Amino acid sequence: MTQEHRDLVSKVPAVTLGFWIIKVLATTLGETGGDTVSMTWDMGYLIGTAIFLVPLLVLVAWQIAAKRFHPFLYWATIIASTTAGTTMADFATRSLGIGYTGGSTLLLACVLACLAAWYWTLGSVSVDSVRSPRAEGFYWLTITFSQTLGTALGDWAADTGGLGYGGGALLFAAGLALIAALYFWTQVNRVLLFWAAFILTRPLGATVGDFLDKPLDHGGMALSRPLASAALAGAILLLVLLIPQRAGRHPAGA
Repeated sequence: MTQEHRDLVSKVPAVTLGFWIIKVLATTLGETGGDTVSMTWDMGYLIGTAIFLVPLLVLVAWQIAAKRFHPFLYWATIIASTTAGTTMADFATRSLGIGYTGGSTLLLACVLACLAAWYWTLGSVSVDSVRSPRAEGFYWLTITFSQTLGTALGDWAADTGGLGYGGGALLFAAGLALIAALYFWTQVNRVLLFWAAFILTRPLGATVGDFLDKPLDHGGMALSRPLASAALAGAILLLVLLIPQRAGRHPAGA
């Protein structure tokens, strides 16, 4: 099989700087978009979750059924997972009353359980191995739980941890900088670093999103959630158009 054909059958993007920039913007949009429906439009966390779960399930099914990598389909699915993650986390931590610490702990356990089940079933959790419907199923399930974890973790840092939204954003940005340093200057396992970075981008986006739209007396900038969401969606669309989007490459024989 040629490298060109391997690229064709891969349906997840190559992990580049552009990938991480769009991912952070998508997670920020997930926070402002989820809060727009549940808070600004006053639909509540349960109804908001139901609203976002339907397109998420449709998009995941479409993504798995697709024969090749489609950038807009992939990023639409990421955005759907992060908006659903916002309302699901808020429902768990606030409506069910388990709190940010309990929610973060529970959701971290779910992420680790997904990765463990994926590894035990298919022998790898590398994105380079995402080339079958089963692998894609584990991939999107892990991503959705990681997006949900990120919301709870961001709220935990900002509120329970007392860092505020700006301080929480700086904490998670520092964590990502550390992961980047480990990537460039050490031999730490690349798969481990990828998933650590993937998880940390979500609480970074959550704290940045809250910083943008929360009231001034809560440490935010009090921007309009719908307008902030529209601006973020426009920025993501522009970047997907401008930044070269290509499928990730599977190792030969994988």
